[in-house]
Amino acid sequence: MADLPGCCSTCATCLLCPYSCQWITAKKEKRKGLRTTKYDCSWFLFLFCVFLFTLVWLYFAIIILNDFHNFNEFIFRQKKLWLDWSLVLLIATAVLISYSSVLLVLALCLQLCGQPLKLHWVHKVLLILTALVVAAAFTGLGVKWAEEWKSAHISLQATGPFLHIGAVGGMTLLAWPLASFIYRTPSTGLKVFVLLVFWAAMIALYLAPLGITSPCIMEQNQLPPKPALIGHRGAPMLAPENTLMSLHKAVECDVQVFETDVIVSADGVPFLMHDEELTRTTNVQAVFPERAALNSTAFNWTDLQQLDAGSWFLERRPFPTVQSLSPGDRKEAAEQRIPSLEQALEAAKQSNISIMFDLRPENHSDYQNFVNITLGVILQSGIPLDQVLWLPDGFREDVKQQAPGVQHVYGRKRLENEEPGLHINLPYQDMSSEEIRQYRQDNISVNLYVVNQPWLFSVLWCSGVSSVTTNACQVLKEMKHPIWLLPSSTYFMIWIVVDCVSFLIIIWAFVLMK
Repeated sequence: MADLPGCCSTCATCLLCPYSCQWITAKKEKRKGLRTTKYDCSWFLFLFCVFLFTLVWLYFAIIILNDFHNFNEFIFRQKKLWLDWSLVLLIATAVLISYSSVLLVLALCLQLCGQPLKLHWVHKVLLILTALVVAAAFTGLGVKWAEEWKSAHISLQATGPFLHIGAVGGMTLLAWPLASFIYRTPSTGLKVFVLLVFWAAMIALYLAPLGITSPCIMEQNQLPPKPALIGHRGAPMLAPENTLMSLHKAVECDVQVFETDVIVSADGVPFLMHDEELTRTTNVQAVFPERAALNSTAFNWTDLQQLDAGSWFLERRPFPTVQSLSPGDRKEAAEQRIPSLEQALEAAKQSNISIMFDLRPENHSDYQNFVNITLGVILQSGIPLDQVLWLPDGFREDVKQQAPGVQHVYGRKRLENEEPGLHINLPYQDMSSEEIRQYRQDNISVNLYVVNQPWLFSVLWCSGVSSVTTNACQVLKEMKHPIWLLPSSTYFMIWIVVDCVSFLIIIWAFVLMK
């Protein structure tokens, strides 16, 4: 088996040793008469499949980063352990994809150098383990976090054109080792089969843009206005969530609405808190250790005012942005206390922003009384009622009668013959681009949550969504236009040029290798 020109014996040896896990020189390999068998080819095919499988998981891992804070909160509520699990996810995924990528590159280079693909059993075991780990990750995602499949579908609208170019480029580079394999393989049947599979894949890739749709493929003058920003619990990347500092930081980010959650204390004081327990965002375990597991509604306002609602933010660092806070911001964060709804309404009124909130817990036996108490605080605050966006569905008709100026926001899609001017608040996975456009034409305001990543914000911007609820208001504020915007004619030209260049390179590779 002769080496190809330009592939020296030393290079071949350096490639062969890590792949086969033994020090064997290219010359020694020739004397032994080692060659690539069908069994070796099957392991190379398995390696290629594991690489693609892991690459797809890497794509999913990057996509779900938009929602990973929810997962961190879920784990804390279950195990009382705070960790940024996104780092674990990314590190583990990077290790798996790096390992399979290195092996694949070694195999392709060995094929070009005419060396046998003798994959060591250690690599075989590790590849099987890699496949099992990734399969388990996909299974867990499907069982416990199924809505992320919808997120992946939306992401294809942002990445589809670029994934197409990358896939065409990657398959085009495979033409060199493929041509080497074809010219060295004596079996005509195997040659024909491999060529048919390769060209079927290439033709599918060449025609893939026929099925690629994205709302950002449009003319510049067709771009809808930038969606308004709603601060999810304020600005939780810059200040402890659901605090007055978080509200003020959100105002600095030019948000139009402060989104929060309201719970009523045991003595009838509505206050800002998302969780039904106080353990995640306060020091309740230190102040009231014997009552820490109780529902938030079991504490009176005097007890709640004794709690520190900011130090956890500095200690646990729920977002990487906490590390970049100034000394002044750190000091202010450490001094935060649980604010009452009255304090939040006063701050919103002074800042001239709206406030949108949910009233928890919905299944409480005294929920109607909670609604009445909350309405009383709103009416006494003096805030213009059109600055209050009401989310709770319970006793909504009573709210309309007692406070007719409050704006009602619905957590569902509209029904037939729904009254005009309806506001809708839904997870971003529950609205298609076509539905967003239709609602916009019907003058219905659509807010989607929680949108943190610029790629997702760009897709929703192009779709025409009215507003988004976000943790990353400081990031989305700086976006002056979507990440990319392509006229359909420009995209068509890119598609044709990429396909033509790829076809010519493949033909050149086969001619050159011959």
